[in-house]
Amino acid sequence: MTEKTIPLLPCHAVEPLVEFYVALGFEVTFQQKSPYPYVVVERGDVELQFFGMKGFDPAASYGACYVLTEEVDALFETFRAGLKAVYGKVPGRGLPRIGPLKDMAYDMRQFLLTDPSGNSIRVGQPIEGGDGHIKPAPPGTFERALHFATLFADSKEDLAGAARILDRVIGLRNEKPTPVQRVRILALRGDIAHRAGDAELAARMREEADELAALRLDPEGAELVRADLERLREVTGGD
Repeated sequence: MTEKTIPLLPCHAVEPLVEFYVALGFEVTFQQKSPYPYVVVERGDVELQFFGMKGFDPAASYGACYVLTEEVDALFETFRAGLKAVYGKVPGRGLPRIGPLKDMAYDMRQFLLTDPSGNSIRVGQPIEGGDGHIKPAPPGTFERALHFATLFADSKEDLAGAARILDRVIGLRNEKPTPVQRVRILALRGDIAHRAGDAELAARMREEADELAALRLDPEGAELVRADLERLREVTGGD
């Protein structure tokens, strides 16, 4: 026998969901309006089903599922392009949104999609050579902070928790990070600020990170933080 799991997720309205998933390349294979709203979308072997709920609040949604793929980088770019074509930009905060593509501590390279009804669709690919178990937190104050803040922001989606971790180490006076660590911390804090709607803080973090990278990093260090800075510049509208 071959089994298949199909997530059934709540929604507040079907039409915004259809627009969103069609932008990602899904096909609507079933839709009804009565006796209650229901829609099915499919893309290859991925099938998602949604049911309407009166009074449902997308901001309070806990709906989620994980989609495994063998081409996460290509899918990430395809989804971003589709969203930009429909919404005029790549939405990085609010509803709907798409998060950054990252290597996580549990040996998955993944990104998070959140649809108009607040459902979190995690799309990931196992990292080659990994064992699938979460790696222990690294030694050192700043590496540990980056480790836990990334888990909070890009797995648990707890932006406030991630911000508290980074703000604590940014404010330390008796211990200093390396320039690379400092840039990575500033870049992640700026990205979190953007996602939380604090454009002023995000821009300030970008300016400080760019200045530090230009003054203190050699070519090897610059390459280590390149992806972090590119992400921050993109979301804050920097060059």
